[in-house]
Amino acid sequence: MSKVLRSAVIGTGVISKEHLSFLSQSPMASLVGICDLSPIAAEYNTERYQATSAYTSHKEMLEAAQPDIVHILTPPHTHKRLAMDCLEAGAHVICEKPVATSYEELQEVLAFAQERDRYVIEDHNYRFNEPILAIDRLIQAGTLGNIRDVEVRMALNIREGGRYADPNLPSPAHRLPAGVIHEFITHLCYLTLHFVPDFEKVTAVWSNHGGGDLFKYDDLDALVIGQNTHARIRFSPFTQPDCFFVCVRGDKGQAETDLFQPYLRCVVPRVGGKQLSPLVNHFVGGVGLCGSSIRNFRNKVMQKTPYEGLHRLLGQTYQALAENSSPPISYADMAQVSRLVDALLEENNRA
Repeated sequence: MSKVLRSAVIGTGVISKEHLSFLSQSPMASLVGICDLSPIAAEYNTERYQATSAYTSHKEMLEAAQPDIVHILTPPHTHKRLAMDCLEAGAHVICEKPVATSYEELQEVLAFAQERDRYVIEDHNYRFNEPILAIDRLIQAGTLGNIRDVEVRMALNIREGGRYADPNLPSPAHRLPAGVIHEFITHLCYLTLHFVPDFEKVTAVWSNHGGGDLFKYDDLDALVIGQNTHARIRFSPFTQPDCFFVCVRGDKGQAETDLFQPYLRCVVPRVGGKQLSPLVNHFVGGVGLCGSSIRNFRNKVMQKTPYEGLHRLLGQTYQALAENSSPPISYADMAQVSRLVDALLEENNRA
C-alpha cells in the first residue's frame, strides 16, 4: 500500500474541479483542507468533496491541517507568495502554471524548495494526455525517425465573451507580462520542449490585432530553433474552431493531434512503396478519425474534458512523493520552460 498524503487545496476556481475530483477519489490522498477567500466557496467545496475542514486563510490552514502537499490553484500573480508559505510550512507544492512570472522568480522558488527538501511541481498536464503519450511511443519505436520539426498551435476565442473579455471585471491574467496569452503560453512551451528539448534562437511576433486597452496581446507567432530542429508556436483568438493542435515531424514520418478534439493521425511509409503509401495513410487515417469521432462524442456525453492528462500527472506525482522518488515534472523541465517563456517576451527576440 502506498503512503496516504495529507492534501490541501488553495483556490476553488474552474480548474479546482479537476484537482478536487482526483483528491476525493484517490486512495493516495486524504483531503484535509480547502481554502478560498470566499467562505461560501470554501464550505461548498468542502462538503461536495468531503474534505475535513474549510478555511479562508491559507496560513491558518497550513498550521491547523498540516498538509503534506498543497495544490495552489489561484491566479498566477499569487503563486510565488503562496508557494513560499507552503514550503516554509513543510509541504510539497503542486502549482497551476506558471509557478512564477519570470525565470529569475522561478529559480528563487525552486532554491527555496531545495533548501527545505521539498518539491514544487508545475502543472504540465497536457504532456500526459493519451495522444501525446501515443506520439511519445511512436518516437520511442523509431517510427517517426529523428524529430526535425514541431508545431504547437492554439486557437481560443478569448475576445468574445467569457472571463477574459469583460472590461468591467478584468481577469487577473491581464496583469501578467504577456497578458491573457501568458495563461496559456506555458502549455505551448512545455509541449514544444517535450519534443525539441533545446533551443538556440527564438523569434517572436506579439500582436494586438483586436485593438483596445484590455488586451496587451491577442496573437503570438514564434519560431524556436535548435541545433537540428525548428518549432513553431502559435496562438490566435481569430481562427476558428477552437483547437489545440500538435504536429511532430521526423525524417521518417509525422504524427498530429488536436488535444481539444483528440485524435491521432500518423503519416509514414507503408507497405506497397512510395506510390501506395499516401492511399494507405489516407485509409488508416480515415478509420482512426471515425473511431476518434465516436470516442469524442461519448466523452462529451460523459462530460469528460481535455484534462484527462491532469489526473494521470497527479497520480504519478502522488506515487512518487509517497515513495520518496522524483516526480514526473523535474526542476530542469520547469526551468527550461520558464527560460523559453522569457525568451519569447525578450525585446531583443521580437521580429
